[in-house]
Amino acid sequence: MSDKTINRVAKATPRRLARKVRGLSDRAITWIFVGPTIFLLLAINIFPLIWTINLSFTNFKANRINRAVDYIGLRNYERILTDGDIWLSMQATAHFLFWTIFFQVLIGFTLAWLINRKFKGNDIWTTIIVLPMMLSPAVVGNFWTFLYQPQIGLFNYVVAFFTGADPSSFEMLGSVDLAPWSIVIVDTWMWTPFVMLICLAGLRSIPDYIYEAAEVDRASKLRQFFTITIPMVMPFLMLAVLFRGIENFKMFDLVVQLTGGGPGSTTELASINLKREAFEKWRTGYSSAFAIILFVTVFGLASIYVKALNKVKER
Repeated sequence: MSDKTINRVAKATPRRLARKVRGLSDRAITWIFVGPTIFLLLAINIFPLIWTINLSFTNFKANRINRAVDYIGLRNYERILTDGDIWLSMQATAHFLFWTIFFQVLIGFTLAWLINRKFKGNDIWTTIIVLPMMLSPAVVGNFWTFLYQPQIGLFNYVVAFFTGADPSSFEMLGSVDLAPWSIVIVDTWMWTPFVMLICLAGLRSIPDYIYEAAEVDRASKLRQFFTITIPMVMPFLMLAVLFRGIENFKMFDLVVQLTGGGPGSTTELASINLKREAFEKWRTGYSSAFAIILFVTVFGLASIYVKALNKVKER
């Protein structure tokens, strides 16, 4: 900004305001600009968390506002930790997390490695592969529901082609054994491009002179892959696992669109169980305690994982 512009602004500023601004320190001016943001963060994030913690110690029900609210201590937490259905939903969530992350990392890294070879038309293929990630989960859920239909579903005909079975003789979403895998397939199809982009950024961040030095030392391609590529891409892989793990732990919309997440089913994840307790049974205090347990679980695991990620970066 030129001196002329500064002088014009100074002359246009009212004298009272100019005196007040001159009397403020740099720290005061900083708080004037940062203060509203901090207030919004407290109002949007911190206050609901504190209110949820407070409700978790009560028997409050949102559909009975006029009912007297009693503080029952840790009774909600005791019921949750001793509820067999809760542990089954946590087990289903762990199963879903492990397999979705496993396939997404494996396929995503493979696609990133192939695209990084810079063949002709790789930009077009990158755009095509990324398309599923740009769709809404509700659209993806409805789309794959039609593919899984036993009579008209294209997916069943593809499976029948390779197995020789009658496509109308089985229903993937209706099978207790296959329903969880149907969700794993859809989530992998949708979010593998996200992992691919992160891995591709990691691969393209590796300097070419490292591979050139390895070739001078007569290192084979396989040795270069395991001693250069994997160690240098590992922080990006771990970052992708962190992002997808947090997102899939609270997976809700895609599962409901595909299976409905019915009670007692193998697709009843922890997030769906939480929704049922809060908005179907209206056990607000109980569901608040459940939400706090899930929050502490995710926060604790993520903190441990971030420490491991930082150690990998320091190597």
